[in-house]
Amino acid sequence: MHLLKLPSVTSPQSGFSQDPRIINRLFPPNSAKCGALSIFNRKGIDISAPKNRPSSLSFLGDRGEEERLKSVIVKEADVVTLGNLCVDIVLNVPELPPASFDERLAYMEQLSASKPDKRYWEAGGNCNMAIAAARLGLKCLTLGHVGNEIYGHFLLDVLHDEGIGMVGLDEDTDSITNSSASYETLICWVLVDPLQRHGFCSRADFSKEPAFSWLSELSGEAKLAIKKSKILFCNGYGFDELSPSLIMSVLDYAMEVGTSIFFDPGPRGKSLSKGTPEQKRALDWFLRTSDVLLLTSDEAESLTGIENPILAGQQLLRKGVRTKWVIVKMGSKGSILITMSSISCAPAFKWVLQLPWVVGLVEMLPLWKVSLS
Repeated sequence: MHLLKLPSVTSPQSGFSQDPRIINRLFPPNSAKCGALSIFNRKGIDISAPKNRPSSLSFLGDRGEEERLKSVIVKEADVVTLGNLCVDIVLNVPELPPASFDERLAYMEQLSASKPDKRYWEAGGNCNMAIAAARLGLKCLTLGHVGNEIYGHFLLDVLHDEGIGMVGLDEDTDSITNSSASYETLICWVLVDPLQRHGFCSRADFSKEPAFSWLSELSGEAKLAIKKSKILFCNGYGFDELSPSLIMSVLDYAMEVGTSIFFDPGPRGKSLSKGTPEQKRALDWFLRTSDVLLLTSDEAESLTGIENPILAGQQLLRKGVRTKWVIVKMGSKGSILITMSSISCAPAFKWVLQLPWVVGLVEMLPLWKVSLS
Protein backbone atom coordinates (compact mmCIF):
# COMPACT_ATOMS: atom_id res chain seq x y z
CA MET A 1 0.00 0.00 0.00
CA HIS A 2 1.08 3.58 -0.55
CA LEU A 3 -0.24 6.90 0.68
CA LEU A 4 -1.93 9.18 -1.81
CA LYS A 5 -1.56 12.72 -0.43
CA LEU A 6 -4.45 14.95 -1.38
CA PRO A 7 -3.80 18.71 -1.70
CA SER A 8 -3.75 20.72 1.52
CA VAL A 9 -6.57 23.09 2.41
CA THR A 10 -5.99 26.73 1.51
CA SER A 11 -7.89 29.91 2.25
CA PRO A 12 -11.63 29.19 2.44
CA GLN A 13 -12.51 32.41 0.64
CA SER A 14 -10.39 32.09 -2.51
CA GLY A 15 -11.92 30.60 -5.62
CA PHE A 16 -15.57 30.76 -4.55
CA SER A 17 -17.94 33.48 -5.68
CA GLN A 18 -20.12 35.07 -3.03
CA ASP A 19 -23.32 34.56 -4.97
CA PRO A 20 -26.42 35.20 -2.83
CA ARG A 21 -27.54 31.62 -3.55
CA ILE A 22 -24.77 30.46 -1.23
CA ILE A 23 -26.39 30.60 2.18
CA ASN A 24 -24.22 31.97 5.02
CA ARG A 25 -21.19 31.79 2.71
CA LEU A 26 -19.31 28.60 1.99
CA PHE A 27 -17.25 28.78 5.16
CA PRO A 28 -18.95 30.78 7.92
CA PRO A 29 -16.75 32.30 10.64
CA ASN A 30 -15.84 29.47 13.00
CA SER A 31 -17.30 29.67 16.48
CA ALA A 32 -15.02 29.28 19.48
CA LYS A 33 -16.31 25.79 20.17
CA CYS A 34 -15.34 24.55 16.70
CA GLY A 35 -11.69 25.31 17.30
CA ALA A 36 -11.76 23.89 20.80
CA LEU A 37 -13.08 20.51 19.64
CA SER A 38 -10.66 20.07 16.73
CA ILE A 39 -8.50 17.08 17.65
CA PHE A 40 -6.70 16.60 14.31
CA ASN A 41 -4.67 19.13 12.37
CA ARG A 42 -5.69 20.50 8.96
CA LYS A 43 -2.87 19.19 6.82
CA GLY A 44 -5.29 17.40 4.57
CA ILE A 45 -6.50 13.82 4.27
CA ASP A 46 -4.29 10.93 3.22
CA ILE A 47 -6.08 8.21 1.29
CA SER A 48 -4.29 4.90 1.48
CA ALA A 49 -4.83 2.92 -1.72
CA PRO A 50 -3.46 -0.21 -3.35
CA LYS A 51 -1.13 0.65 -6.21
CA ASN A 52 -3.09 -1.42 -8.73
CA ARG A 53 -6.45 0.29 -8.17
CA PRO A 54 -7.52 3.28 -10.28
CA SER A 55 -8.13 6.60 -8.53
CA SER A 56 -10.66 9.33 -9.14
CA LEU A 57 -10.54 9.97 -12.88
CA SER A 58 -8.78 6.86 -14.15
CA PHE A 59 -12.23 5.28 -14.48
CA LEU A 60 -12.71 7.62 -17.42
CA GLY A 61 -9.78 6.03 -19.19
CA ASP A 62 -7.45 9.06 -19.38
CA ARG A 63 -4.81 8.94 -16.64
CA GLY A 64 -2.95 11.91 -18.12
CA GLU A 65 -6.05 14.10 -17.90
CA GLU A 66 -6.61 12.93 -14.33
CA GLU A 67 -3.13 14.00 -13.26
CA ARG A 68 -3.48 17.31 -15.08
CA LEU A 69 -6.75 18.10 -13.31
CA LYS A 70 -5.33 17.19 -9.91
CA SER A 71 -2.47 19.60 -10.46
CA VAL A 72 -4.76 22.42 -11.65
CA ILE A 73 -7.78 22.21 -9.32
CA VAL A 74 -7.15 23.51 -5.82
CA LYS A 75 -9.20 21.49 -3.36
CA GLU A 76 -10.08 24.05 -0.68
CA ALA A 77 -12.63 21.96 1.25
CA ASP A 78 -12.00 18.56 2.78
CA VAL A 79 -15.51 17.15 2.37
CA VAL A 80 -18.85 18.14 0.89
CA THR A 81 -22.04 16.20 1.68
CA LEU A 82 -24.85 15.58 -0.81
CA GLY A 83 -28.46 16.08 0.33
CA ASN A 84 -30.13 14.48 3.39
CA LEU A 85 -30.30 17.77 5.31
CA CYS A 86 -33.21 17.49 7.69
CA VAL A 87 -34.44 18.52 11.12
CA ASP A 88 -35.00 15.69 13.59
CA ILE A 89 -37.76 16.29 16.13
CA VAL A 90 -37.30 13.87 19.01
CA LEU A 91 -40.45 13.19 21.05
CA ASN A 92 -41.43 10.78 23.80
CA VAL A 93 -44.74 9.11 22.90
CA PRO A 94 -46.94 6.59 24.76
CA GLU A 95 -46.74 4.20 21.81
CA LEU A 96 -45.06 4.02 18.42
CA PRO A 97 -46.97 4.86 15.20
CA PRO A 98 -49.33 2.20 13.82
CA ALA A 99 -48.09 -0.05 11.05
CA SER A 100 -50.66 0.65 8.33
CA PHE A 101 -49.87 3.29 5.71
CA ASP A 102 -53.02 5.36 6.17
CA GLU A 103 -52.84 5.34 9.96
CA ARG A 104 -49.16 6.32 9.95
CA LEU A 105 -49.90 9.18 7.55
CA ALA A 106 -52.72 10.44 9.78
CA TYR A 107 -50.41 10.10 12.80
CA MET A 108 -47.71 12.22 11.11
CA GLU A 109 -50.20 14.86 10.00
CA GLN A 110 -51.40 15.14 13.57
CA LEU A 111 -47.82 15.59 14.76
CA SER A 112 -47.21 18.25 12.11
CA ALA A 113 -50.30 20.26 13.03
CA SER A 114 -48.35 22.21 15.66
CA LYS A 115 -44.64 22.95 16.07
CA PRO A 116 -43.06 21.30 19.15
CA ASP A 117 -40.84 23.30 21.46
CA LYS A 118 -37.39 24.00 19.98
CA ARG A 119 -35.65 22.02 22.68
CA TYR A 120 -36.80 18.87 20.85
CA TRP A 121 -35.22 19.91 17.54
CA GLU A 122 -31.90 18.59 16.29
CA ALA A 123 -29.95 18.83 13.06
CA GLY A 124 -30.30 15.42 11.43
CA GLY A 125 -29.23 13.37 8.44
CA ASN A 126 -25.96 14.38 6.80
CA CYS A 127 -25.69 17.30 9.24
CA ASN A 128 -24.42 14.72 11.76
CA MET A 129 -21.58 13.69 9.48
CA ALA A 130 -20.69 17.28 8.60
CA ILE A 131 -20.69 18.38 12.25
CA ALA A 132 -18.53 15.42 13.26
CA ALA A 133 -16.07 16.15 10.46
CA ALA A 134 -15.94 19.86 11.34
CA ARG A 135 -15.29 19.06 15.00
CA LEU A 136 -12.46 16.77 13.93
CA GLY A 137 -10.85 19.80 12.28
CA LEU A 138 -11.91 19.37 8.64
CA LYS A 139 -13.36 22.07 6.39
CA CYS A 140 -16.87 21.04 5.40
CA LEU A 141 -19.62 22.04 3.01
CA THR A 142 -23.15 20.71 2.61
CA LEU A 143 -25.14 20.56 -0.62
CA GLY A 144 -28.89 20.37 -0.31
CA HIS A 145 -32.18 22.20 -0.01
CA VAL A 146 -33.75 23.83 3.02
CA GLY A 147 -36.95 25.86 2.98
CA ASN A 148 -37.40 29.52 3.81
CA GLU A 149 -39.25 28.77 7.05
CA ILE A 150 -38.54 28.30 10.73
CA TYR A 151 -37.09 24.79 10.37
CA GLY A 152 -34.83 25.83 7.50
CA HIS A 153 -33.61 28.85 9.44
CA PHE A 154 -32.89 26.61 12.45
CA LEU A 155 -30.84 24.21 10.32
CA LEU A 156 -28.83 27.01 8.73
CA ASP A 157 -28.10 28.51 12.15
CA VAL A 158 -26.79 25.16 13.44
CA LEU A 159 -24.54 24.67 10.40
CA HIS A 160 -23.29 28.25 10.60
CA ASP A 161 -22.45 27.91 14.30
CA GLU A 162 -20.40 24.79 13.50
CA GLY A 163 -18.46 26.58 10.76
CA ILE A 164 -20.07 24.56 7.96
CA GLY A 165 -20.97 26.17 4.64
CA MET A 166 -24.29 25.40 2.96
CA VAL A 167 -24.78 25.53 -0.82
CA GLY A 168 -28.21 25.27 -2.45
CA LEU A 169 -28.72 22.63 -5.12
CA ASP A 170 -31.30 24.72 -6.98
CA GLU A 171 -30.17 27.22 -9.60
CA ASP A 172 -32.94 29.81 -9.23
CA THR A 173 -34.24 30.28 -5.70
CA ASP A 174 -36.42 33.19 -6.82
CA SER A 175 -38.71 30.77 -8.67
CA ILE A 176 -39.44 28.67 -5.56
CA THR A 177 -43.00 28.83 -4.26
CA ASN A 178 -42.62 28.69 -0.49
CA SER A 179 -46.29 27.85 -0.02
CA SER A 180 -45.76 24.40 -1.52
CA ALA A 181 -44.89 21.63 0.95
CA SER A 182 -42.48 20.14 -1.59
CA TYR A 183 -40.16 23.11 -1.08
CA GLU A 184 -40.16 22.99 2.73
CA THR A 185 -37.32 21.67 4.87
CA LEU A 186 -37.57 17.92 5.35
CA ILE A 187 -38.65 16.98 8.88
CA CYS A 188 -38.04 13.58 10.49
CA TRP A 189 -40.11 12.74 13.55
CA VAL A 190 -38.04 10.57 15.88
CA LEU A 191 -40.48 8.89 18.27
CA VAL A 192 -39.44 7.12 21.48
CA ASP A 193 -41.83 4.94 23.46
CA PRO A 194 -41.59 4.13 27.22
CA LEU A 195 -39.46 1.05 26.42
CA GLN A 196 -36.98 3.28 24.52
CA ARG A 197 -37.92 1.77 21.18
CA HIS A 198 -37.69 4.17 18.26
CA GLY A 199 -39.97 4.90 15.34
CA PHE A 200 -39.48 7.35 12.48
CA CYS A 201 -41.85 9.35 10.28
CA SER A 202 -41.23 11.85 7.51
CA ARG A 203 -43.15 12.96 4.46
CA ALA A 204 -40.63 11.09 2.29
CA ASP A 205 -42.14 7.86 3.64
CA PHE A 206 -45.50 8.58 2.02
CA SER A 207 -44.52 9.51 -1.52
CA LYS A 208 -43.30 7.45 -4.46
CA GLU A 209 -41.40 10.48 -5.72
CA PRO A 210 -38.34 12.00 -4.03
CA ALA A 211 -39.18 14.90 -1.70
CA PHE A 212 -37.40 17.36 -3.99
CA SER A 213 -38.28 15.77 -7.32
CA TRP A 214 -38.48 19.26 -8.84
CA LEU A 215 -34.67 19.41 -8.69
CA SER A 216 -33.40 18.25 -12.07
CA GLU A 217 -29.86 19.62 -12.32
CA LEU A 218 -27.07 21.01 -10.17
CA SER A 219 -26.64 24.73 -9.67
CA GLY A 220 -23.39 26.32 -10.79
CA GLU A 221 -22.42 26.95 -7.17
CA ALA A 222 -23.10 23.31 -6.28
CA LYS A 223 -20.78 22.18 -9.07
CA LEU A 224 -18.12 24.59 -7.85
CA ALA A 225 -18.42 23.23 -4.31
CA ILE A 226 -17.90 19.65 -5.59
CA LYS A 227 -14.99 20.74 -7.76
CA LYS A 228 -13.28 22.49 -4.84
CA SER A 229 -13.74 19.57 -2.40
CA LYS A 230 -11.50 16.57 -1.88
CA ILE A 231 -14.36 14.25 -0.94
CA LEU A 232 -18.04 14.00 -1.87
CA PHE A 233 -19.89 12.14 0.90
CA CYS A 234 -23.24 10.55 0.03
CA ASN A 235 -25.64 8.21 1.80
CA GLY A 236 -28.66 6.14 0.83
CA TYR A 237 -31.13 8.60 2.34
CA GLY A 238 -30.24 11.01 -0.46
CA PHE A 239 -32.65 8.98 -2.60
CA ASP A 240 -35.49 10.16 -0.34
CA GLU A 241 -34.89 13.69 -1.64
CA LEU A 242 -33.20 13.52 -5.04
CA SER A 243 -33.97 11.62 -8.23
CA PRO A 244 -31.67 8.74 -9.24
CA SER A 245 -30.79 10.54 -12.47
CA LEU A 246 -29.68 13.68 -10.60
CA ILE A 247 -27.63 11.61 -8.16
CA MET A 248 -25.89 9.78 -11.00
CA SER A 249 -25.10 13.09 -12.70
CA VAL A 250 -23.50 14.28 -9.43
CA LEU A 251 -21.28 11.19 -9.33
CA ASP A 252 -20.28 11.68 -12.95
CA TYR A 253 -19.34 15.30 -12.27
CA ALA A 254 -17.34 14.37 -9.15
CA MET A 255 -15.29 11.91 -11.22
CA GLU A 256 -14.86 14.50 -13.94
CA VAL A 257 -13.28 17.03 -11.54
CA GLY A 258 -11.21 14.54 -9.53
CA THR A 259 -13.27 14.52 -6.32
CA SER A 260 -13.22 11.24 -4.39
CA ILE A 261 -16.60 9.63 -3.66
CA PHE A 262 -17.47 8.16 -0.26
CA PHE A 263 -20.79 6.28 -0.05
CA ASP A 264 -22.69 4.88 2.93
CA PRO A 265 -25.82 3.09 1.67
CA GLY A 266 -27.30 2.80 5.17
CA PRO A 267 -30.62 1.00 5.71
CA ARG A 268 -31.83 2.32 2.34
CA GLY A 269 -29.34 0.10 0.52
CA LYS A 270 -31.50 -3.00 0.93
CA SER A 271 -34.69 -1.31 -0.34
CA LEU A 272 -32.81 0.37 -3.20
CA SER A 273 -31.44 -3.00 -4.33
CA LYS A 274 -35.07 -4.12 -4.74
CA GLY A 275 -36.43 -0.76 -5.93
CA THR A 276 -37.23 0.71 -9.33
CA PRO A 277 -34.92 0.08 -12.29
CA GLU A 278 -33.64 3.66 -11.92
CA GLN A 279 -32.87 3.15 -8.22
CA LYS A 280 -31.11 -0.15 -8.89
CA ARG A 281 -29.02 1.44 -11.63
CA ALA A 282 -28.02 4.39 -9.41
CA LEU A 283 -27.14 2.09 -6.49
CA ASP A 284 -25.01 -0.05 -8.80
CA TRP A 285 -23.29 3.11 -10.08
CA PHE A 286 -22.50 4.10 -6.49
CA LEU A 287 -21.05 0.67 -5.71
CA ARG A 288 -18.92 0.71 -8.86
CA THR A 289 -17.65 4.29 -8.83
CA SER A 290 -17.15 5.08 -5.12
CA ASP A 291 -13.58 5.32 -3.88
CA VAL A 292 -14.69 4.36 -0.35
CA LEU A 293 -17.72 2.35 0.80
CA LEU A 294 -18.91 2.52 4.44
CA LEU A 295 -21.57 0.12 5.66
CA THR A 296 -22.58 -2.06 8.58
CA SER A 297 -22.06 -5.82 8.55
CA ASP A 298 -25.82 -6.30 8.03
CA GLU A 299 -25.82 -3.87 5.11
CA ALA A 300 -22.80 -5.58 3.56
CA GLU A 301 -24.60 -8.91 3.80
CA SER A 302 -27.80 -7.52 2.25
CA LEU A 303 -25.87 -6.18 -0.74
CA THR A 304 -23.67 -9.24 -1.31
CA GLY A 305 -25.52 -12.19 0.24
CA ILE A 306 -22.33 -12.99 2.20
CA GLU A 307 -22.57 -13.18 6.00
CA ASN A 308 -18.85 -12.92 6.73
CA PRO A 309 -18.09 -9.16 6.79
CA ILE A 310 -14.53 -9.54 5.48
CA LEU A 311 -15.57 -11.73 2.56
CA ALA A 312 -18.48 -9.37 1.86
CA GLY A 313 -16.10 -6.40 1.82
CA GLN A 314 -13.73 -8.20 -0.53
CA GLN A 315 -16.65 -8.99 -2.84
CA LEU A 316 -17.58 -5.29 -2.95
CA LEU A 317 -13.96 -4.42 -3.74
CA ARG A 318 -13.90 -6.85 -6.64
CA LYS A 319 -17.14 -5.49 -8.08
CA GLY A 320 -16.05 -1.88 -7.71
CA VAL A 321 -14.25 -0.25 -10.61
CA ARG A 322 -12.60 2.47 -8.52
CA THR A 323 -13.13 1.23 -4.97
CA LYS A 324 -10.01 1.43 -2.78
CA TRP A 325 -11.47 0.94 0.71
CA VAL A 326 -14.46 -0.88 2.13
CA ILE A 327 -15.12 -0.02 5.78
CA VAL A 328 -17.46 -2.41 7.59
CA LYS A 329 -18.90 -1.03 10.84
CA MET A 330 -19.28 -3.66 13.55
CA GLY A 331 -20.96 -1.65 16.32
CA SER A 332 -19.33 -2.20 19.70
CA LYS A 333 -16.70 -4.43 18.03
CA GLY A 334 -15.28 -1.48 16.09
CA SER A 335 -14.69 -1.32 12.33
CA ILE A 336 -12.85 -3.29 9.67
CA LEU A 337 -10.96 -1.56 6.85
CA ILE A 338 -10.57 -3.80 3.81
CA THR A 339 -8.39 -3.03 0.80
CA MET A 340 -7.16 -5.23 -2.05
CA SER A 341 -3.90 -5.82 -0.17
CA SER A 342 -4.73 -5.64 3.55
CA ILE A 343 -7.28 -5.92 6.33
CA SER A 344 -7.11 -3.57 9.35
CA CYS A 345 -9.26 -3.27 12.46
CA ALA A 346 -10.14 -0.17 14.51
CA PRO A 347 -11.63 -0.45 18.00
CA ALA A 348 -14.89 1.14 19.06
CA PHE A 349 -14.78 4.34 21.12
CA LYS A 350 -17.11 4.13 24.09
CA TRP A 351 -16.79 7.80 24.99
CA VAL A 352 -18.52 9.02 21.83
CA LEU A 353 -21.82 7.44 22.86
CA GLN A 354 -22.55 10.43 25.10
CA LEU A 355 -22.27 12.97 22.28
CA PRO A 356 -25.28 14.25 20.28
CA TRP A 357 -23.34 14.05 17.02
CA VAL A 358 -22.35 10.41 17.67
CA VAL A 359 -23.85 9.15 14.37
CA GLY A 360 -21.55 11.27 12.23
CA LEU A 361 -18.51 10.68 14.40
CA VAL A 362 -18.89 6.91 14.22
CA GLU A 363 -19.06 7.28 10.42
CA MET A 364 -15.83 9.24 10.22
CA LEU A 365 -13.50 8.00 12.97
CA PRO A 366 -12.51 4.74 11.26
CA LEU A 367 -11.36 6.69 8.20
CA TRP A 368 -9.35 9.33 10.00
CA LYS A 369 -7.91 6.90 12.51
CA VAL A 370 -6.36 5.08 9.56
CA SER A 371 -5.66 8.00 7.22
CA LEU A 372 -4.14 10.33 9.83
CA SER A 373 -2.09 7.77 11.75
